[in-house]
Amino acid sequence: MPAALFGILLSVLRTMLGFLLRSVLVKFVTFFALFFIVKEFVNVLVSSNLYPGATQASSLASALSGIPSSVWYFLDLFSVSTGISTVVSAYATRFIIRRIPVIG
Repeated sequence: MPAALFGILLSVLRTMLGFLLRSVLVKFVTFFALFFIVKEFVNVLVSSNLYPGATQASSLASALSGIPSSVWYFLDLFSVSTGISTVVSAYATRFIIRRIPVIG
């Protein structure tokens, strides 16, 4: 009886170990590699000034400075400057991610 129990436990252990090695570990390595590739591509783009980073918000604020104060009240109430900056950054990020051959 104990030998059969040992065989069952060994079978369960092999199944669990096979699942971990075949699916979990492979997915972890794959997604870590994709994360590392994207991180390094973004670092290269930011260092070469191809990615619109923090200067984008200041240029947007200067572009919106000609709006009268009566209109600006409602734009500020709805945080339009933050929304426009977020949308432009999201479009730039989508453009960059689609150009990476491994992901896009």
